[in-house]
Amino acid sequence: MNAQHSPASQAETRRARQSFRSKIKERWESPVAGYLFISPWLIGFLVLTLWPMILSAYYSFTDYSLLEAPNWIGTKNYSLIFTNDSLFAQSLKVTLLFVVLSVPLKLISALLVAMLLNKDIKGMSTYRLFIYFPSLIGTSIAVAILWRNMFGADGFINQIIGFFGIQGISWINNPETALSTLVILVVWQFGSSMVIFLAGLKQISRDLYEASSVDGASKLKQFFNITLPMLSPIILFNLVLQTINSFQMFTQAFIITQGGPVNSTYMYALYLYDRAFGRLQMGYASSLAWILLIIIGIATAIIFLSSRYWVFYEHERKGKA
Repeated sequence: MNAQHSPASQAETRRARQSFRSKIKERWESPVAGYLFISPWLIGFLVLTLWPMILSAYYSFTDYSLLEAPNWIGTKNYSLIFTNDSLFAQSLKVTLLFVVLSVPLKLISALLVAMLLNKDIKGMSTYRLFIYFPSLIGTSIAVAILWRNMFGADGFINQIIGFFGIQGISWINNPETALSTLVILVVWQFGSSMVIFLAGLKQISRDLYEASSVDGASKLKQFFNITLPMLSPIILFNLVLQTINSFQMFTQAFIITQGGPVNSTYMYALYLYDRAFGRLQMGYASSLAWILLIIIGIATAIIFLSSRYWVFYEHERKGKA
């Protein structure tokens, strides 16, 4: 019998193969394999997010102007912002008002529409698609231009109210109504929140509604005692997400009103943009950016701290039971 086909040599070959496979398995089960798979995201995060944040933090303590090398000036930018910058106060005031108005209206609209779409009706998927579609194009420049034309002096809105004999106005050029046009636009883009609410409604057991109906609960009581408590974690998620997005609102204000009239729609992000690329004060703009980050962080923390009083979790109910 040939030596290379002997039982001993075959056993050695099998052991060698098993050893090789075990080494490969150990290598791929090590953390290195995980980092290899997430390396595209990790590189993008380090290069496109973390490093710019570090540079921005440094520039916020300089007088960097994009055209000259940055010079260290310490906390002078922050001092000027809080003591000698009326536009900072105005833009922050407008942004806070926008957040307070737009976020609740958007979430309420999204929840109501989600409840209407939570029906087993033929063609309902088509209805959901058409209702969600505005959210896909809502932040585009084309929609912003369309919105500006609709709310102009000769726009579609004035044509409609003129049909009923009501005198129209230039909505976007009136300080009392300009911000409301932006709020309406953002509320119109409720599709993403609606989809999340709809997914949450699908998870609520129908047995809860049937049991409450047997006890004589009305639809209104079912909404406040079943729907809202069961959806509270999703409401929290949407509330945080929309609050963060609203603080960073820029495109619509830039295209539709450009901050006017008389700074009535001068959003914080728009002011930051003007400082950075209009006046080439990148150091000052970096300080504004970090202040906005802190404000968003505080707002988010307040929402999370308050959630213990109104957010209901299923595992907590089971624990108490």
